Amino acid sequence: MAKTINETVKTKNLPRVLVIVGPTSSGKTALSLKAARLHQGEIINADARQIYKGCSIGTGKPPGRKGKYQGFNAYFVKAPHMHELEEQDEKELKEVEIPHYLMDFLLPTEIMSVSEWREKAYTAIKGIAHRGHLPIVVGGTGLYLDALVENFSIPKVPPNPNMRMSYEKQPLKKLVDLLLKMDPSAGVSVDLKNQRRVIRALEIITFTGQPINKLRTKKPPIIEAFKIGIKRSREEIKRRIDESIDRMMEEGWPEEVRKLHKSGLPWDAPAMTSIGYKQIASYLRGEIMLNEAVKLAKIATHQYAKRQETWFKRDPKIHWVKDDEQGLELIKQWMD
Repeated sequence: MAKTINETVKTKNLPRVLVIVGPTSSGKTALSLKAARLHQGEIINADARQIYKGCSIGTGKPPGRKGKYQGFNAYFVKAPHMHELEEQDEKELKEVEIPHYLMDFLLPTEIMSVSEWREKAYTAIKGIAHRGHLPIVVGGTGLYLDALVENFSIPKVPPNPNMRMSYEKQPLKKLVDLLLKMDPSAGVSVDLKNQRRVIRALEIITFTGQPINKLRTKKPPIIEAFKIGIKRSREEIKRRIDESIDRMMEEGWPEEVRKLHKSGLPWDAPAMTSIGYKQIASYLRGEIMLNEAVKLAKIATHQYAKRQETWFKRDPKIHWVKDDEQGLELIKQWMD
C-alpha cells in the first residue's frame, strides 16, 4: 500500500474524487459499482475503448442503457445488491442504476485526445460534486488518468490530415523508429504498439518541435484524488482475460464487428483497429481462421495488460488492495 489514509494529501475547495485503476480484467468495474451504490457515486469512464458507440462486447463494456440524468446524457448500469453492507431489510432493497459518463458516446470513426477527455471528465466531476454525490473515475487508460489527476498541461495540436495519411501507409516499426529518433524518451509515455498513438506523437512533436515529456508539465491540482487499484498476479490476470474473451465470443463478438462494418464503418476506423477488434476483423475478411483470431486477441490483450501494469506500478499514490472487500473498507475510511 502506497501510504496510509491519513497521509493522503487533502486540498481545500477541490472536489474529492475516487479513482479506480488497474490493468484490464482486474475487476475495476465490479468494485466501482459497489462503491457507487454504497456512497451515492456516479462513474466517469476512463477506458479509451469503452467511449465508442456500438463497441460493447469486445471492450468489456458493462450492459446498460442510455438515458438522461439531471439533464445530462448518461449510460446507466445496474449495481449489484449488497445485503450484508446496506442497512436495509432485504425486502426493501431497491434496484439501483448507476449513471456513467464518457461511455458509449463517441463515433467509432473519431479519436478523442487526452486533453479533450480531461476537459469532459472534469466537467462531469464538477457536476457530480455539485449534486453532493461522489465522482468515481474508473479505467485503465493511464494517460487519461494522469492528465486528470496530475493536471498535465497538454498542447492542443490540431490534426494534420496530410501527415496522417502519409504515416498511415508506413509500417508500425518504421514509425516507431522515426519517433524514437525524434524523441528518444517517447517510449515512456507513448504506447509504441498502437499505431494511432505513435502517429499522434509524431504529429505533436513535428508541430511543437519539442519532446513529448517536456510538453506535459504539471499544473496545480484540480481534484483531490484517492487512487485504488486491485492487485492480481500476472497469471491470474491472464486467466481472467482468457475467460473474458471466451465469454465475449459466446456473446457474439464477431457478429458485433460484422454489423459495425455493414453499417458503413471502415476496417481502418479507430475503433476497428483497437485490440481484439483488429483480430476479429482479420477473421471476417477471411485472412485468418477464427481460432487464430481468438488466440491473437488473447495475446494482444495479455501484452496490453502487462503495459498497463508497468504504467501503474510507477505511481506511488495508488493504494493496492487484494479484493473488493479490502477496497471498500479503504474507501469507507477515506470517505469518513
